[in-house]
Amino acid sequence: MARYTGPKNKLSRREGYNLFGSTSRSLERRLNVPPGEHGMKRRRKVSEYGLQLREKQKVKRLYGMMERQFRRFFDMASRQTGVTGEVLLQLLERRLDNVVYRLGFARTRPMARQVVAHGHVLVNGHKVDVGSYLVRPGETISLAEKSYEIPGIQDAMADRAGSVPPWLARDDRAGRVLRLPDRAEVEPGITEQLIVEFYSR
Repeated sequence: MARYTGPKNKLSRREGYNLFGSTSRSLERRLNVPPGEHGMKRRRKVSEYGLQLREKQKVKRLYGMMERQFRRFFDMASRQTGVTGEVLLQLLERRLDNVVYRLGFARTRPMARQVVAHGHVLVNGHKVDVGSYLVRPGETISLAEKSYEIPGIQDAMADRAGSVPPWLARDDRAGRVLRLPDRAEVEPGITEQLIVEFYSR
């Protein structure tokens, strides 16, 4: 699966949102300053279309997806019952790479995606190396035995042990999907209606 490999802080500054979970002091200082030679100048007034585009780009990059895959998720959400924007966020949260991140097995979503792609993650005891796999209530997510010895994973599990959302549960070595996430439990700072409006033009 294709992934973005360019400069990450530049994208975060473009969207005015920490997309990759970076702890860079430089990014924190310049997050609200657009990238480029004239970044210090005031941002121009954005059109309605521009607002919709920026929100779509922000969420797409936040979950580490390319345009074609993100559009496929939107089409999937629009075919399901419920409010399309909320269903879309629910689908994004159910991605295996995101669940690995939410359970605290990785510091960031990019790291979680790499952990999944390298075959470290088990779903109900079976290896799954596809980050876009959609987890279901009742499924158990764990790591291969030797994967717990990786220093980066050990550090992440220690640092993020108390940050697991209510729709998931985690013990020392495994996590479980209790139910589907509610809107209030999804990434804050997202206006999903703008994404619906963008694709409904």
